[in-house]
Amino acid sequence: MNVDANVEQSIRLEEITFCKYQLTTVNKNILLTFPQLLQLRANINKLGTHDAVCDIIDSDNFVLLFVADKQHLIYLDIPQLLSLKATIDSFFTPVKSVLI
Repeated sequence: MNVDANVEQSIRLEEITFCKYQLTTVNKNILLTFPQLLQLRANINKLGTHDAVCDIIDSDNFVLLFVADKQHLIYLDIPQLLSLKATIDSFFTPVKSVLI
């Protein structure tokens, strides 16, 4: 049996308008305000630490996470959790321009 290890999860975060964002996961599109996005970032940063990931792997191998003031519940396995953490981190990282 062959398993394709290069399957990429489609988790995207994009700005729709000023202070309105859309989080696209595997099977949901979630509209977020800026405070909701900050709360999601705080939750993901807690779950994305080395110790927290090790605890998740030792127990269930997945996380159920409430998003957007508990309006949505998303199921994330470890690769999806790390992908969401990387997506949110890259969204808040400033782009450095280079002058030539």
